[in-house]
Amino acid sequence: MRVLVLIAILIVVAVAVGSWLQFTERQTADTVHTVGSSAADRVDVEAAVQSVDAAGRELVLRVWVTPRGSLGEQGGAAPVADLSLQTSGATLGDLEFAAHERLTTRDVQVALTGGSISDYPFDTYETDIAFRARLGGEQVPVRMLFSNNDTLFSVSAEPVPARQEAVVALGLARSGSLLVFAVFMMVAMWALAASVLIGAWYLTTGSDGLVWPGLAWMAATLFALAAFRNTAPGTPPIGCVLDWFAFLWAESIIALCLVTVVITGVNKSLRQETRPT
Repeated sequence: MRVLVLIAILIVVAVAVGSWLQFTERQTADTVHTVGSSAADRVDVEAAVQSVDAAGRELVLRVWVTPRGSLGEQGGAAPVADLSLQTSGATLGDLEFAAHERLTTRDVQVALTGGSISDYPFDTYETDIAFRARLGGEQVPVRMLFSNNDTLFSVSAEPVPARQEAVVALGLARSGSLLVFAVFMMVAMWALAASVLIGAWYLTTGSDGLVWPGLAWMAATLFALAAFRNTAPGTPPIGCVLDWFAFLWAESIIALCLVTVVITGVNKSLRQETRPT
Protein backbone atom coordinates (compact mmCIF):
# COMPACT_ATOMS: atom_id res chain seq x y z
CA MET A 1 0.00 0.00 0.00
CA ARG A 2 2.82 2.40 0.86
CA VAL A 3 4.48 1.67 -2.48
CA LEU A 4 1.28 2.60 -4.34
CA VAL A 5 0.97 5.83 -2.38
CA LEU A 6 4.61 6.70 -3.12
CA ILE A 7 4.09 6.01 -6.84
CA ALA A 8 0.97 8.19 -6.89
CA ILE A 9 2.85 11.04 -5.18
CA LEU A 10 5.70 10.78 -7.69
CA ILE A 11 3.22 10.87 -10.59
CA VAL A 12 1.50 13.96 -9.19
CA VAL A 13 4.83 15.73 -8.64
CA ALA A 14 6.03 14.83 -12.14
CA VAL A 15 2.81 16.11 -13.73
CA ALA A 16 2.96 19.32 -11.69
CA VAL A 17 6.58 20.01 -12.65
CA GLY A 18 5.86 19.20 -16.29
CA SER A 19 2.84 21.51 -16.32
CA TRP A 20 4.88 24.35 -14.83
CA LEU A 21 7.68 23.88 -17.37
CA GLN A 22 5.20 23.75 -20.27
CA PHE A 23 3.42 26.89 -19.05
CA THR A 24 6.70 28.77 -18.64
CA GLU A 25 7.89 27.79 -22.11
CA ARG A 26 4.53 28.73 -23.62
CA GLN A 27 4.64 32.15 -21.98
CA THR A 28 8.13 32.72 -23.34
CA ALA A 29 7.09 31.69 -26.85
CA ASP A 30 4.08 34.05 -26.79
CA THR A 31 6.17 37.06 -25.75
CA VAL A 32 6.26 39.89 -28.31
CA HIS A 33 9.24 42.24 -28.11
CA THR A 34 8.59 45.85 -29.19
CA VAL A 35 11.55 47.85 -30.51
CA GLY A 36 11.80 51.20 -32.24
CA SER A 37 9.82 54.43 -32.53
CA SER A 38 6.33 55.07 -31.14
CA ALA A 39 5.56 58.04 -33.40
CA ALA A 40 2.06 58.30 -34.86
CA ASP A 41 3.39 58.34 -38.43
CA ARG A 42 5.57 55.25 -38.63
CA VAL A 43 6.02 51.87 -40.27
CA ASP A 44 5.21 48.82 -38.16
CA VAL A 45 7.17 45.66 -38.96
CA GLU A 46 5.91 42.40 -37.46
CA ALA A 47 8.80 39.93 -37.66
CA ALA A 48 8.30 36.33 -36.55
CA VAL A 49 10.85 33.52 -36.63
CA GLN A 50 9.27 30.63 -38.55
CA SER A 51 12.10 28.10 -38.49
CA VAL A 52 15.78 27.85 -37.59
CA ASP A 53 18.16 25.79 -39.73
CA ALA A 54 21.14 25.18 -37.47
CA ALA A 55 22.95 23.08 -40.09
CA GLY A 56 22.56 25.80 -42.72
CA ARG A 57 23.23 28.50 -40.11
CA GLU A 58 20.22 30.61 -40.98
CA LEU A 59 16.67 31.32 -39.86
CA VAL A 60 13.53 32.17 -41.80
CA LEU A 61 11.89 35.41 -40.73
CA ARG A 62 8.32 36.20 -41.79
CA VAL A 63 7.82 39.95 -42.18
CA TRP A 64 4.50 41.81 -42.23
CA VAL A 65 4.71 45.56 -42.92
CA THR A 66 1.98 48.08 -41.96
CA PRO A 67 2.34 51.84 -42.54
CA ARG A 68 0.60 53.87 -39.83
CA GLY A 69 -0.89 57.35 -39.77
CA SER A 70 -0.34 59.50 -42.83
CA LEU A 71 2.14 56.98 -44.27
CA GLY A 72 -0.54 54.45 -45.14
CA GLU A 73 -3.88 54.20 -46.84
CA GLN A 74 -6.76 51.73 -46.78
CA GLY A 75 -6.26 51.28 -43.08
CA GLY A 76 -2.54 50.58 -43.43
CA ALA A 77 -2.98 47.98 -46.16
CA ALA A 78 -0.93 50.00 -48.69
CA PRO A 79 1.74 52.75 -48.55
CA VAL A 80 1.08 56.22 -49.94
CA ALA A 81 4.42 56.14 -51.80
CA ASP A 82 7.08 53.62 -52.76
CA LEU A 83 8.27 51.94 -49.57
CA SER A 84 11.77 50.52 -49.21
CA LEU A 85 12.59 48.45 -46.15
CA GLN A 86 16.34 48.14 -45.68
CA THR A 87 17.60 45.32 -43.46
CA SER A 88 20.79 44.45 -41.62
CA GLY A 89 23.84 42.84 -43.20
CA ALA A 90 22.87 39.44 -41.79
CA THR A 91 19.55 39.54 -43.66
CA LEU A 92 19.66 38.30 -47.24
CA GLY A 93 18.04 41.11 -49.24
CA ASP A 94 15.99 44.27 -48.72
CA LEU A 95 12.22 44.58 -49.21
CA GLU A 96 10.54 46.81 -51.78
CA PHE A 97 6.84 47.72 -51.89
CA ALA A 98 5.13 49.75 -54.62
CA ALA A 99 2.91 52.72 -53.79
CA HIS A 100 -0.86 52.17 -53.44
CA GLU A 101 -0.48 48.39 -53.74
CA ARG A 102 -1.63 45.97 -51.08
CA LEU A 103 1.13 44.80 -48.76
CA THR A 104 1.76 41.07 -48.38
CA THR A 105 3.94 39.03 -46.05
CA ARG A 106 7.52 38.28 -47.08
CA ASP A 107 9.89 35.54 -45.92
CA VAL A 108 13.56 36.48 -45.62
CA GLN A 109 16.62 34.48 -44.59
CA VAL A 110 18.84 35.74 -41.78
CA ALA A 111 22.37 34.38 -41.33
CA LEU A 112 23.45 33.10 -37.91
CA THR A 113 26.85 33.59 -36.30
CA GLY A 114 28.64 31.82 -33.46
CA GLY A 115 28.01 28.33 -32.19
CA SER A 116 28.10 25.01 -34.02
CA ILE A 117 25.50 22.30 -34.52
CA SER A 118 28.12 19.78 -33.33
CA ASP A 119 27.40 21.13 -29.82
CA TYR A 120 23.83 19.79 -30.01
CA PRO A 121 21.80 19.99 -27.77
CA PHE A 122 23.80 22.75 -26.09
CA ASP A 123 24.48 24.81 -29.24
CA THR A 124 23.76 28.55 -29.23
CA TYR A 125 23.74 31.16 -32.00
CA GLU A 126 23.60 34.93 -32.41
CA THR A 127 22.42 37.38 -35.04
CA ASP A 128 21.16 40.95 -35.50
CA ILE A 129 17.91 42.09 -37.09
CA ALA A 130 17.47 45.70 -38.17
CA PHE A 131 14.88 47.54 -40.26
CA ARG A 132 15.19 51.02 -41.77
CA ALA A 133 12.27 52.40 -43.81
CA ARG A 134 12.31 54.94 -46.63
CA LEU A 135 8.99 56.19 -47.96
CA GLY A 136 9.14 58.22 -51.13
CA GLY A 137 12.91 58.56 -50.75
CA GLU A 138 12.73 59.94 -47.18
CA GLN A 139 13.55 58.03 -44.02
CA VAL A 140 10.60 57.41 -41.69
CA PRO A 141 10.37 55.96 -38.16
CA VAL A 142 10.10 52.20 -37.72
CA ARG A 143 8.69 50.05 -34.94
CA MET A 144 9.38 46.30 -34.90
CA LEU A 145 7.23 43.69 -33.16
CA PHE A 146 9.38 40.58 -32.83
CA SER A 147 8.18 37.08 -31.88
CA ASN A 148 9.29 33.45 -32.18
CA ASN A 149 7.23 30.61 -33.66
CA ASP A 150 9.93 27.90 -33.73
CA THR A 151 9.25 25.44 -30.90
CA LEU A 152 12.72 23.87 -31.15
CA PHE A 153 14.52 27.10 -30.23
CA SER A 154 14.14 29.74 -27.56
CA VAL A 155 15.06 33.27 -28.65
CA SER A 156 16.18 36.11 -26.41
CA ALA A 157 15.85 39.62 -27.87
CA GLU A 158 17.84 42.64 -26.65
CA PRO A 159 16.89 46.03 -28.14
CA VAL A 160 19.68 48.21 -29.51
CA PRO A 161 19.15 51.99 -29.13
CA ALA A 162 18.55 53.76 -32.45
CA ARG A 163 16.78 56.94 -33.61
CA GLN A 164 14.45 56.00 -36.44
CA GLU A 165 15.56 52.43 -36.95
CA ALA A 166 14.44 49.24 -35.20
CA VAL A 167 17.41 47.08 -34.19
CA VAL A 168 17.44 43.98 -32.00
CA ALA A 169 20.22 41.55 -31.05
CA LEU A 170 19.08 37.93 -30.92
CA GLY A 171 20.43 34.98 -28.96
CA LEU A 172 19.18 31.53 -29.94
CA ALA A 173 19.40 28.33 -27.89
CA ARG A 174 17.59 25.02 -27.87
CA SER A 175 14.21 25.12 -26.17
CA GLY A 176 13.76 23.73 -22.69
CA SER A 177 11.60 20.81 -23.81
CA LEU A 178 14.16 19.79 -26.45
CA LEU A 179 16.99 20.03 -23.94
CA VAL A 180 15.12 17.87 -21.41
CA PHE A 181 14.33 15.26 -24.06
CA ALA A 182 17.92 15.15 -25.32
CA VAL A 183 19.28 14.68 -21.78
CA PHE A 184 16.70 11.95 -21.21
CA MET A 185 17.91 10.22 -24.38
CA MET A 186 21.50 10.23 -23.13
CA VAL A 187 20.46 8.84 -19.73
CA ALA A 188 18.34 6.14 -21.42
CA MET A 189 21.23 5.14 -23.69
CA TRP A 190 23.57 4.66 -20.74
CA ALA A 191 20.86 2.77 -18.84
CA LEU A 192 20.36 0.36 -21.76
CA ALA A 193 24.11 -0.14 -22.11
CA ALA A 194 24.39 -0.88 -18.38
CA SER A 195 21.50 -3.36 -18.62
CA VAL A 196 23.16 -5.22 -21.49
CA LEU A 197 26.48 -5.22 -19.61
CA ILE A 198 24.86 -6.77 -16.52
CA GLY A 199 23.09 -9.36 -18.69
CA ALA A 200 26.36 -10.20 -20.46
CA TRP A 201 28.14 -10.68 -17.12
CA TYR A 202 25.40 -13.03 -15.96
CA LEU A 203 25.53 -15.09 -19.17
CA THR A 204 29.33 -15.33 -19.30
CA THR A 205 29.68 -16.38 -15.67
CA GLY A 206 26.95 -19.00 -15.84
CA SER A 207 27.27 -22.59 -17.01
CA ASP A 208 24.85 -22.32 -19.93
CA GLY A 209 26.03 -22.25 -23.53
CA LEU A 210 24.40 -20.08 -26.16
CA VAL A 211 21.29 -18.48 -24.68
CA TRP A 212 19.38 -17.45 -27.77
CA PRO A 213 16.73 -15.25 -26.07
CA GLY A 214 19.51 -13.27 -24.40
CA LEU A 215 21.38 -12.86 -27.69
CA ALA A 216 18.18 -11.73 -29.43
CA TRP A 217 17.56 -9.14 -26.74
CA MET A 218 21.10 -7.75 -27.04
CA ALA A 219 20.99 -7.62 -30.84
CA ALA A 220 17.58 -5.93 -30.74
CA THR A 221 18.90 -3.34 -28.28
CA LEU A 222 21.88 -2.67 -30.54
CA PHE A 223 19.71 -1.76 -33.53
CA ALA A 224 16.89 -0.17 -31.52
CA LEU A 225 19.36 2.25 -29.96
CA ALA A 226 20.35 3.54 -33.42
CA ALA A 227 16.68 4.09 -34.32
CA PHE A 228 16.12 5.79 -30.97
CA ARG A 229 19.02 8.14 -31.62
CA ASN A 230 17.52 9.17 -34.98
CA THR A 231 14.37 10.38 -33.23
CA ALA A 232 16.31 13.24 -31.62
CA PRO A 233 14.44 16.48 -32.48
CA GLY A 234 16.25 18.81 -34.84
CA THR A 235 17.99 15.96 -36.76
CA PRO A 236 21.48 16.46 -35.27
CA PRO A 237 24.42 15.22 -37.37
CA ILE A 238 26.64 12.31 -36.40
CA GLY A 239 29.46 13.47 -34.14
CA CYS A 240 27.53 15.92 -31.96
CA VAL A 241 27.64 16.06 -28.16
CA LEU A 242 24.75 13.59 -27.95
CA ASP A 243 26.86 10.98 -29.73
CA TRP A 244 30.12 11.51 -27.85
CA PHE A 245 28.42 11.72 -24.46
CA ALA A 246 26.23 8.64 -24.82
CA PHE A 247 25.26 7.07 -28.15
CA LEU A 248 28.63 5.96 -29.53
CA TRP A 249 29.80 4.56 -26.20
CA ALA A 250 26.51 2.79 -25.54
CA GLU A 251 26.59 1.18 -28.98
CA SER A 252 30.20 0.09 -28.46
CA ILE A 253 29.45 -1.46 -25.06
CA ILE A 254 26.41 -3.35 -26.39
CA ALA A 255 28.31 -4.64 -29.45
CA LEU A 256 31.25 -5.82 -27.33
CA CYS A 257 28.92 -7.52 -24.88
CA LEU A 258 27.11 -9.30 -27.70
CA VAL A 259 30.36 -10.59 -29.22
CA THR A 260 31.70 -11.66 -25.81
CA VAL A 261 28.54 -13.57 -24.96
CA VAL A 262 28.61 -15.37 -28.34
CA ILE A 263 32.27 -16.40 -28.01
CA THR A 264 31.85 -17.51 -24.40
CA GLY A 265 28.66 -19.41 -25.19
CA VAL A 266 30.25 -21.23 -28.14
CA ASN A 267 33.22 -22.31 -26.00
CA LYS A 268 30.92 -23.62 -23.26
CA SER A 269 28.80 -25.50 -25.79
CA LEU A 270 31.87 -27.14 -27.37
CA ARG A 271 33.21 -28.22 -23.97
CA GLN A 272 29.85 -29.72 -23.08
CA GLU A 273 29.76 -31.67 -26.35
CA THR A 274 33.28 -33.09 -25.90
CA ARG A 275 32.72 -34.34 -22.33
CA PRO A 276 32.51 -38.17 -22.07
CA THR A 277 29.05 -39.51 -21.34
